[in-house]
Amino acid sequence: MNAAITPERDPGRLAAAGEAHEFRPRTGTMDEWNAAYVRVEDYLRAHRIHNRLHQSRLIQQVLARAAARHEAEPARSPTVLAAEETEAMMDQWFAEVLEVRGQPHERIAVDGRLGLLLSDGPQRWPYAFLDHREVPPEFGAALRAGVIQGGPDMAVSSMVPRPIDLGPIPEVAGETFERIERWPLLRAAVLWLVFAGALAGIFYVTR
Repeated sequence: MNAAITPERDPGRLAAAGEAHEFRPRTGTMDEWNAAYVRVEDYLRAHRIHNRLHQSRLIQQVLARAAARHEAEPARSPTVLAAEETEAMMDQWFAEVLEVRGQPHERIAVDGRLGLLLSDGPQRWPYAFLDHREVPPEFGAALRAGVIQGGPDMAVSSMVPRPIDLGPIPEVAGETFERIERWPLLRAAVLWLVFAGALAGIFYVTR
């Protein structure tokens, strides 16, 4: 079933962005593709891509890629496919700009988003994000400067446990407890003294 992205989020902005063709997927329903459109738009906005013309251009690219996959996988949700294509496009773009091709998704995703945030890229270069044709050199440099660099490799070392030297305190305490154990009356007297001291402390604090 053909579905055209229309009304709700004003996809007519695609034409305003200079896109000559209209997005008409061959599979899926209008509601499904509208939902995918909204999800991608929100995701881009979460990355501070607020320029409406650039948003529309990117959404058009994402949905076109998702629609091509949906023809081969019609049982899958267009929204899920669109989300996957957005992630794939970001990974590829971040890897190229950061010059870290071949890194795992988790590393590229974290480094790329951190660099994007710290460089304030979407505000300073509003049309550069996910643009494979021309990335301003200063944007690439700012993006790479914001990436956390790994520390030195960990080295394995051995630590031998050593006894803690508390001086004569343990010996004196041990002898004292032994005497208390040997003399029940002394033990009772000590307990009563502790109890009386606690009562005196409570009385002093609360009076």
